[in-house]
Amino acid sequence: MAEIVREIPGAVGPLEVLIDRPTGVPRAVVVFAHPLPTEGGTMHTKCVFQASKALSRIGCVVLRFNFRGVGRSAGSWDDGRGEMDDFRAAVNYMATEHAGLEMWAGGFSFGSHVAATVGAEDERICALIVIGPPVNKYDFTAVKASTKPKFIIHGEADELIPIRAVREFYAQLPEPKEFVEIDSANHLFDGQATEVGDALEGLLEDFSCKML
Repeated sequence: MAEIVREIPGAVGPLEVLIDRPTGVPRAVVVFAHPLPTEGGTMHTKCVFQASKALSRIGCVVLRFNFRGVGRSAGSWDDGRGEMDDFRAAVNYMATEHAGLEMWAGGFSFGSHVAATVGAEDERICALIVIGPPVNKYDFTAVKASTKPKFIIHGEADELIPIRAVREFYAQLPEPKEFVEIDSANHLFDGQATEVGDALEGLLEDFSCKML
């Protein structure tokens, strides 16, 4: 079930969000970030939608939001710096609303860079979900240093971020970590976004940070 929350407090004004809730008692909270706003990315991007729905099916409360300047979110594009502040604001909101639940950070493409970087540094976040990471375009140093569980999903035929670069990135990550390649998938997972959801369910259905 998706609940529209028209706005939450952001660093430069309100952020537009959607919250997907599980049918039963939630077991974790996920804040999920969308692809590059300057290339049309929003919280409604198909892969973001499918990932959020899959995570809610396995018991997570998932907040996806529009970065500043997208949809009804206040502000304007800030070349990634302010967008990290947007993610932090969403984390703060969910940490207050769902105190006591473990929290995961997730994102797709540019959003994976934001989520994983903030998530690696925020002690409240215990797991990182990284889909289509643009490792050839952004600095993932914080992620490479993190010993938090990392779940990587990438398209085997990604035309923007070569799978070889992501395999090399994955090899540099400390344990614990998991990597799923989606056969024949391009960067946007066109026609295969549901496979991303399936992969997330398979990776995280029985996962808990408390297991570590």
